[in-house]
Amino acid sequence: MPKLAVFPKAYMQALCKDGTMKVAEWIELAVALDIDGLEWYAGFIEMSDERNWSLFRGMVEDHGKVIPMICCSPDFTHPDPGFRQKEVDKQKRWIDMTYALGGSYCRVLSGQRRPELSILEGINFAAECIETCLPYARERNITLVLENHYKDDFWEYPEFAQMTDVFCKLVDRINDPFFGVNYDPSNTILAGEDPLELLSRVSSRVLTMHASDRYLKEGTIEDLRKEEGGATGYVKRLSHGEIGKGLNDYDAIFTELKRVGFDNWISIEDGVDGMDQLERSVTFLRGKMASFWPNQSSTE
Repeated sequence: MPKLAVFPKAYMQALCKDGTMKVAEWIELAVALDIDGLEWYAGFIEMSDERNWSLFRGMVEDHGKVIPMICCSPDFTHPDPGFRQKEVDKQKRWIDMTYALGGSYCRVLSGQRRPELSILEGINFAAECIETCLPYARERNITLVLENHYKDDFWEYPEFAQMTDVFCKLVDRINDPFFGVNYDPSNTILAGEDPLELLSRVSSRVLTMHASDRYLKEGTIEDLRKEEGGATGYVKRLSHGEIGKGLNDYDAIFTELKRVGFDNWISIEDGVDGMDQLERSVTFLRGKMASFWPNQSSTE
């Protein structure tokens, strides 16, 4: 059975910006859930001190959990080679962080969809940067996973490889056993596209998954597509919500993942309305996982 992790989506401001929550507090909240691991974020304020890396790993493992994957946001599509090199250097430090935490998967992104950038230029820039990082990751037995991302909270422009066709072209460019896909169905909805169509095209490359759900608070998906290109941060008409009650079809998603033999980490990136909501999302996914992968335990 795939293993289940959680991510502190509701506490990102507190953990990454104003410091009103300590990582140890998040660990204590998370380990009380029916999960196998905690997805980490490279931007936690306390992660700037490398002495904390082994400390936090110990805290998590003392509860019988692990840190399987780290979420980070490199920007590999800047036209300046010097800027891209700095992003590569950041990614290598995040790979070191993943290794120190005992993780196996480190997220990469393409970068921002800058208006002056052609599709070919963006794919070339992103692929070259990822390929530059791969030998470093391979030496540490870390696999890089490219997410079909929507938009980093603090970026000016949306993800360069946000749309399915561009994302698939970038994935196809990189052929390495230490590279794969982190599939997020909700981000495809945010792009105004079909999550199942994307999954059908990349399912054989999916190594990890972000589980979440989205609701349209107003308007339509077409309205979303018209407005998403200009705003900084997330658009306002889409909202996070409890998994299983939004727009994603988890029966169809898990059917395809099981078909291709997926048996890895699923991390919940929801629970923005609190721990009760996150716990309900855990319960929903545990039930779905048990029905699609019966007679298996998550510790196998």
